[in-house]
Amino acid sequence: MSYNTKNYTEQGGEKTVIGGTLEIKEGAVVTGLPILDNQAASTAATVEDLVTDFNALLTKLKAAGLMISD
Repeated sequence: MSYNTKNYTEQGGEKTVIGGTLEIKEGAVVTGLPILDNQAASTAATVEDLVTDFNALLTKLKAAGLMISD
């Protein structure tokens, strides 16, 4: 008998592999993910100011490990 599964926990429980869809139901809680510093809503009046605000957001994403650094 051959059995193949997309989602499994390796022996010892140190690693869980999700090869299928991970569905998180309403009311569920996920812990252990990084939380970013607040990025205030932009009030930019110029493109230059908007670029500054956007780059601040990119910096926070990278610092939290949610985006690969340059």
